[in-house]
Amino acid sequence: VQLVESGGGLVQAGGSLRLSCTASGSTFSINLMGWYRQAPGKQRELVAAIISGGGSTNYADSVKGRFTISRDNAKNTMYLQMNSLKPEDTAVYYCNLQDKAYSGSYYWRDYWGQGTQVTVSS
Repeated sequence: VQLVESGGGLVQAGGSLRLSCTASGSTFSINLMGWYRQAPGKQRELVAAIISGGGSTNYADSVKGRFTISRDNAKNTMYLQMNSLKPEDTAVYYCNLQDKAYSGSYYWRDYWGQGTQVTVSS
């Protein structure tokens, strides 16, 4: 499974960006996709996650009300709409996929994209 992110860039505070993450390869139907970010000198943190089927989402408190995660299963693509961006949102954003595989017994697989830089200027 490969994950490819796109949509990062430089934006002024208050602006918007939309990130995309497209998965290629074979994934199992039960999966969880999410966006993480890592700012310089900080640990990677979960920004938002969405379960297969798209019905359940979870957000970091710092982005609630500003970011929206969604997915299009037909296109194997996940999105992160980021509005009202702040300088503290500056980070490398990573796409993550975890799926429940089966090979005699169930186990979880974990995949990461290469990351896309988001820079918000003040």
